[in-house]
Amino acid sequence: MTILEDIKIHDADRHVIEPMDLWTESLGQAFINKVGLNLRFDTVANRLDRTQRLGSWADIRLSPQLMLKGKPALKKWNENMQIHAAYKREEKFAEADSQMSLGMDPIKQVQSMGEEVHTASMFPTFAGFIVNNHNLTDDESLQFCNAYNHWLNDYCKNHDRLYGVGLVSRHNPSNLVSQVEQIKRFGWKTIVLRPEVINGKDLGDPEYNAFWDICESSNISIAFHGGTHLQAPTAGSDRFSSHFAMHACAHPMEMQQAFLSLLESGVLHRHPNLKFAFLEAGAGWVPSWLWRLDEICKDDLPNELAHNIAMPPSEYFRRQCWVGVELGEPCLQEVIKMIGSDKLLYGTDFPHPDHLKFDINEFNEKNTGLSSNIIAQVLSGNGLEFFNIGQKK
Repeated sequence: MTILEDIKIHDADRHVIEPMDLWTESLGQAFINKVGLNLRFDTVANRLDRTQRLGSWADIRLSPQLMLKGKPALKKWNENMQIHAAYKREEKFAEADSQMSLGMDPIKQVQSMGEEVHTASMFPTFAGFIVNNHNLTDDESLQFCNAYNHWLNDYCKNHDRLYGVGLVSRHNPSNLVSQVEQIKRFGWKTIVLRPEVINGKDLGDPEYNAFWDICESSNISIAFHGGTHLQAPTAGSDRFSSHFAMHACAHPMEMQQAFLSLLESGVLHRHPNLKFAFLEAGAGWVPSWLWRLDEICKDDLPNELAHNIAMPPSEYFRRQCWVGVELGEPCLQEVIKMIGSDKLLYGTDFPHPDHLKFDINEFNEKNTGLSSNIIAQVLSGNGLEFFNIGQKK
């Protein structure tokens, strides 16, 4: 048996799909009506209105829009984007709808993992867009967050191959510690955060200090997972209107700024045992970004940030940061040279429509520059280390 055949793969970025009735059953219809959470479906009348300008796309089936507080939950998710997404789904991803439904049910989720994916860390799909929506009040965001975490606990608790990743509401930092205490009671060892400024506060804000303290003392890792169209300030959304441009900016640029915020504010310096991962943004940004920060620090550090940065930024990253890699991504040798092969993670992003399957042979073929030992690290050992697998409950 080869090294690759013997790998017990840990999926570092697998997703649940939250059913709409989760929110009604957990929070009650009165609350749902108050916040205006619903799905707006494409109607025949609307489709007829578009017929002349859409041509052959006139009868294409659009996905329903998630609405919150009377606005689309996805920022700048306009009709043109919806049409192109629907066209892409129907023409290129015929399996997408049935696959997405697998994420709603833990039994089907485990079955979809087969024998190849041994364990998986479970991330939200829609809950992160809801909880971090800047149109919600502090209390509304927290209630949505608590509802999701209780649902996720039920989802994972009878399936020892699924590891819950806790979600927190950042709207009011004063209740973050109590949220972490609840996550600890679920037995989870990882929390997912959006990298953006949420409710006016970035990750380095002093009001988060107690949160970082309890995460470090509780051995809870922090996974940053971003995405396009959040109703909050996101890189690119202030100047671009196409999904292409916003998607290109949101993932890697927000991760760069997240690391910078943690570095500049001294969070990394004060919490040497706190682990961070930057997911679904590729790894190619890491060498150039760390090189730039190292070069800037050579001149500016003594006079400005010596109290928060005591060594080159790249050393902080090597010490306590992990990064997700993509299939066939260039520059991985430079990433490894900069931070080490033990800091690379791989997640399938299943069951999202553009990630229909995982094939270890395909991973091997598209990453030919990596040795079998490094691939084993990326697909298994590194994830077990970052997510603290083996410490579940």
